[in-house]
Amino acid sequence: MAVPFDQRDGVIWFDGNFVDWKDAKVHVLTHGLHYGSCVFEGERAYGGVVFKQDEHHQRLITSGQLLGFDIPYTVAELNHAAEETLRLNNLVDAYLRPVAWRGSEMMGVSAQNNTIHVAFAAWQWPSYFNPEERAKGIRLDIAEFRRPDPRTAPCKSKAAGLYMICTISKHAAEKKGYADALMLDFEDNVAEATGANVFFVQDGKIHTPLADRFLDGITRRTVIDLAKRRGIDVIERRIKPEEMTGFTEAFLTGTAAEVTPVAEIGPYTFKPGAITLGLMDDYFAEVMPKKVAAE
Repeated sequence: MAVPFDQRDGVIWFDGNFVDWKDAKVHVLTHGLHYGSCVFEGERAYGGVVFKQDEHHQRLITSGQLLGFDIPYTVAELNHAAEETLRLNNLVDAYLRPVAWRGSEMMGVSAQNNTIHVAFAAWQWPSYFNPEERAKGIRLDIAEFRRPDPRTAPCKSKAAGLYMICTISKHAAEKKGYADALMLDFEDNVAEATGANVFFVQDGKIHTPLADRFLDGITRRTVIDLAKRRGIDVIERRIKPEEMTGFTEAFLTGTAAEVTPVAEIGPYTFKPGAITLGLMDDYFAEVMPKKVAAE
């Protein structure tokens, strides 16, 4: 049985200091727990280097601002916290979880005077999906819940509350034997998976939903850039579910998912092909720290 996340060994960066992993606790009346005033990031370190940590930590700050609070650290300070968390836990290839939340000074919807807390944890996490399934392409159900209208939620924030329907949808999919679920937006267009962005291939071109109604992933942007370097056209647009019948390849992107081929989404089937496999290789080449020329 896996060790619960509150019982692991190591240290966690907590409000500027390192504490024993088991002592990194918050009170039951923390505002972030009751009202969702919490934002976070998912990061990966490869060879001891956090990939695109400036972008991740700027997004963490921006996410807090979208929820109406200021994170009391600069990007440089957050970078240092991430690096020290890796070092003190003796981790080289790892997943990192920065998280920021409103504390316990006020308990109610209004919480302007609550302290903003920040923590960093890191652990080894080889692959988000089962490696055998990932190699041949994972299977996705189509979720019942929709991504919300941007007029009803801060969709550009990586906010904890926005993931509630993702957890529900992923649990429902796994209960049916799927690895994950595809979520539609409030107008029934294809949106994203529960924790990753989605791409499709048709006639040598890549199609992906416009990321204006859900989080525009850092991995998503990286893979779009990699595809363009290969001379592949990337079309960002609204995609209706029935269009999936005409796509030959599909894949997910995300910090945890990296680049993951998809073999099935509900009644639609795909086969990992040259574009998907090529971008998988390109992505791993991109994230690995570059050796110093003098070496």
